[in-house]
Amino acid sequence: MTIQTHIEDADTARLDEWLSEMPDTKSVAGFVPGPGIQKLDLKFDIMKLREALETCLGRTEFKGDLSAGFGAFSLTRRPGVDVETPNDLSGLFFTRVDESYKEERREDVVDEFKFSEFVPAFAGTYFEEVHRELSERFPIGRTRVLSKGLYNCNSWHRDPEPRLHIPVITNPGSLFIVNHHVTHLPADGSVYFTDTRGYHTALNGGEHKRVHIVAALAYEQITE
Repeated sequence: MTIQTHIEDADTARLDEWLSEMPDTKSVAGFVPGPGIQKLDLKFDIMKLREALETCLGRTEFKGDLSAGFGAFSLTRRPGVDVETPNDLSGLFFTRVDESYKEERREDVVDEFKFSEFVPAFAGTYFEEVHRELSERFPIGRTRVLSKGLYNCNSWHRDPEPRLHIPVITNPGSLFIVNHHVTHLPADGSVYFTDTRGYHTALNGGEHKRVHIVAALAYEQITE
């Protein structure tokens, strides 16, 4: 069907060109690498990851702003420190909050190098094996299990260090964005590098919860 318009210019020509091709609706259900988001060769057993999650949740519970759909519990700690602070679960980050676009610093620096001990309560789980495998390859700091409720999004921010993500439970509407690149991270045991030194967010636009293991890479941290 042709719709007759009164004005034909460069914009109407562009629109005709853009409408001549259908958008890609298939690749968005998988992982697409890009600047700041890459997949490692290392891979874990997804069923064992999910079994470990259930075991750990039998020994602890998610902490945080659960009413806003965010929860976390830690797999690592400072040696011998039993009580974690709210800052341990969040830590320093930078964000822009209004039309001034001025960057603001939030919360305090967390020394990732100090989080070297696996939490004893989760000893013997598959998560301990995952942490050991990661630590043999990379300088691993805080390692947390993060939960995101349905129809939920993190703040748009940047962190002092990059991180590794291992999706345990996800859905096609769960996406990760670093700067201008966005992709889905399937929960198939894969390990994903996310350069969270850039601006990023995680969102769950799906109808089911999303749970990731997130390990901070304890290289030199950005503090400004």
